[in-house]
Amino acid sequence: MLRSRLYLLAAAVLWSTAGAAVKLSSLSAWQLASGRSLIAALVLALAIPSGRKLPSRRGLLAALAYAATVVSFIIANKLTTSANAIFLQDTAPLYVLLLSPLVLRERPSRGELAAVPVFLLGLSLFFLDQLNPGQFWGNVIALGSGVAFALCILGLRAVGEEGSSVLVWGNLIAGFSVLLPALGGPSPTALDLGLLVFLGVFQLGLAYTLFQRGLRETPAVEASLLILLEPVLNPVWTFLFTGERPGPWALVGGAIILLATAWRTLLGSRGGEAPPAGETRAS
Repeated sequence: MLRSRLYLLAAAVLWSTAGAAVKLSSLSAWQLASGRSLIAALVLALAIPSGRKLPSRRGLLAALAYAATVVSFIIANKLTTSANAIFLQDTAPLYVLLLSPLVLRERPSRGELAAVPVFLLGLSLFFLDQLNPGQFWGNVIALGSGVAFALCILGLRAVGEEGSSVLVWGNLIAGFSVLLPALGGPSPTALDLGLLVFLGVFQLGLAYTLFQRGLRETPAVEASLLILLEPVLNPVWTFLFTGERPGPWALVGGAIILLATAWRTLLGSRGGEAPPAGETRAS
């Protein structure tokens, strides 16, 4: 369904603003991670009353994966380069491809299997001229963020309508899990507070709401590929707000991912709705 795929692409656009916002903020990783998640939890709980319900055991597991994703991504951005953090987190489609048949009983179609190397080729080219060693633990945490993100995608796809509860409680878990170290960080400036509100309301709260809605009617593998629009747009915002210019390979890789995203979006919209999680599809 085209609308569900547009939800996913809109989520990727909002997610892509994180790199620039983190670079512009003087707050610590703990403060950013805790602040944006608590703000997102409050906004989501007010906007979606059904999200206040306690999640089931399966929903709680998805909430934990979500919390691990959003916290580790912010920490990775502070410990290594933004390019490293995004590249390593966006290895998630590989894990989704491997785990989707086991967790969701969703068998990837031939088109999705063919799309994976195209997206990954574009992603690799995109960071060929800017990926650098960075800091070891930052890279390790970013890689862990990719695994957590894959589990988050699978979890949200599995719980269906319970996704709102996963988002509210996942943000609460994320916010309170790092609240103690966040209290010892630097005093926020007016810019820091504005960035926190933006990150919590739009970059996290609204983005994951759109993602969760789009994921209801889109297979997990397909969704994990479409949101690779995020690493394409991230350096655009970074360039506009911090002056960090992407290299020529980034432009080539970005063009490949944009074309592949358009291809999968239009192809998916012609194929009708995806089956509910737990049902396999013909290849």
